[in-house]
Amino acid sequence: MEQNTVENKLDITLDKVSRSRWLFYVQLFCMVAFLFGLSYGLYAHRYAGKPEVKVQESSLYNPKYK
Repeated sequence: MEQNTVENKLDITLDKVSRSRWLFYVQLFCMVAFLFGLSYGLYAHRYAGKPEVKVQESSLYNPKYK
């Protein structure tokens, strides 16, 4: 029996060079997406500054008593 098959030149499983290139770009995209996500997370949860904290006057360095 003769099989009628057509070779697919775009199949990455046949060509080791194109498969490694494709995997390299997938890894590169994943690393860039991961770094972007980390940067956004750090930006979203950044330090907002010194909050105004109410402190009792009797617990200051130079306490004020009534």
